[in-house]
Amino acid sequence: MRRLVPAALLALTAAGLATPAAAGADPTPGDPAYTARDAQNIADAYGRITGPGGQLQNPAYLPALVQAATATGVAQLLTQVASPTRPAITPGNVFPGWNVGNPLRAGWDGSRGVSRQVSFENRYGALLRGTVYRPLDGAHDPYTGARLTPPYPGVVITEGSVQGSEGMYAWLAEDLAERGYVVLTYDVQGQGTSETLPHLDPPSGAPVGDPNALPFCNPFAAPEDGEMSGCPGVPSQQLSNFVVGTEDALDFFTSRRNPFRRDLDLSPDPHPFTSGRTTRIAIIGHSMGAAAVSKVQGTDDRVATVVALDKLAGPGASGALDGSGNVPTVPALAVQSEYGFTVSPWTLSGGSSLTPQPSPEGPDPHRERATGYDAWRAAGVDSMLVVPRASTHLEYTDIPLVLPASRYGQDLTSVYVQRWLDHYLKHAPARPLLARTLRYLEPAGNAEWRPVRLDRDANLSFYYCSAYGFHAGRDLVTNGDIASVGC
Repeated sequence: MRRLVPAALLALTAAGLATPAAAGADPTPGDPAYTARDAQNIADAYGRITGPGGQLQNPAYLPALVQAATATGVAQLLTQVASPTRPAITPGNVFPGWNVGNPLRAGWDGSRGVSRQVSFENRYGALLRGTVYRPLDGAHDPYTGARLTPPYPGVVITEGSVQGSEGMYAWLAEDLAERGYVVLTYDVQGQGTSETLPHLDPPSGAPVGDPNALPFCNPFAAPEDGEMSGCPGVPSQQLSNFVVGTEDALDFFTSRRNPFRRDLDLSPDPHPFTSGRTTRIAIIGHSMGAAAVSKVQGTDDRVATVVALDKLAGPGASGALDGSGNVPTVPALAVQSEYGFTVSPWTLSGGSSLTPQPSPEGPDPHRERATGYDAWRAAGVDSMLVVPRASTHLEYTDIPLVLPASRYGQDLTSVYVQRWLDHYLKHAPARPLLARTLRYLEPAGNAEWRPVRLDRDANLSFYYCSAYGFHAGRDLVTNGDIASVGC
């Protein structure tokens, strides 16, 4: 059933909206108009680099990138030199620019929020590094002007695989912190600036009990459950490493070792959305991190809601998502992409965006719903799926100049994450999740944040269905095809 709230609650003025190129009437696969529309969509998948206000169009971007890459590279080098027995053998720790995030955000710390670098060991003794964020003391919400008062709900963000690093996700941490959240980003073992190897039993011939004897573990030992080698977390590109990282990050985040723990609201929620889940903590993950949080939300009672950035994994998910044993338990927001690491024409839209296959009949509108959203709805758990138009798997990471991402996919994602967490962690009304016009504050460089207004429907995929089914007050509001794609 499709239930609609009154139009007055949904519609805002459309003046000044950021909208992609008009799609026009819906053509059919094989028509010249269909191919032309698809070609425009492919071009728009590089909008973060080439679009209006994008990396190559903003004169502030390149100077800021050089400055940030230099500062970050030097800081990481000094940190590694100071801890020689904790080697991070990763691109994020070696290549300048890999871990800088969006250099236009320089100056956020101290002017819009506060951040502090942290480190903690995972259960296998590997040193993980990260950053915690919180609002400024006495700050006001930059969107509403309301005063922000601690304690605040908490958020833990787990990065993606293929050498994602926490700096790539600072955009979301900062967006949330300045609106009244305490947020932790971190690098899982073997990525970013976190240590590559665990510290377990020393190898044969090393002094007994010496934790600094290379290689710090026995690679020939029998692997633990879910691990691929006798050195847990090696290689880093395995789902268990991201599950362990999420669970151990939650341990650190809720412990007294968290320097911002006094700002974190650890009181029980008297009106939880999920029975037995009385915390005010969300977990967010991207890519393999999304697969990890899809698992952890079903097993860790500290989690009140989950956000999966490409993709939410239900119990039927296979391959890299591996949904075996997943139980839809807490409200879930899924933001998923049309394309994977590369951008391909509609004739290769079969399979998953991460592993495209031939699709002579055109894209399957249900493709993104099928990974996890449908399982959450079948279980009767609140959920929402957003598929930004021309989006790639890299929307959710800040990477300079090289890899594809749409112009407004990250903006759209941040707005929905903010509104989802406001509802499920702060008990704010759900109606803003249904709005047709969205407002976002986007960094422009030189300590300036500019408002962007987004037309929802124009920025949603016309290939794959976006959908929602959640409670707004006592009512269940549902729409299995927000943009009328064909589900």
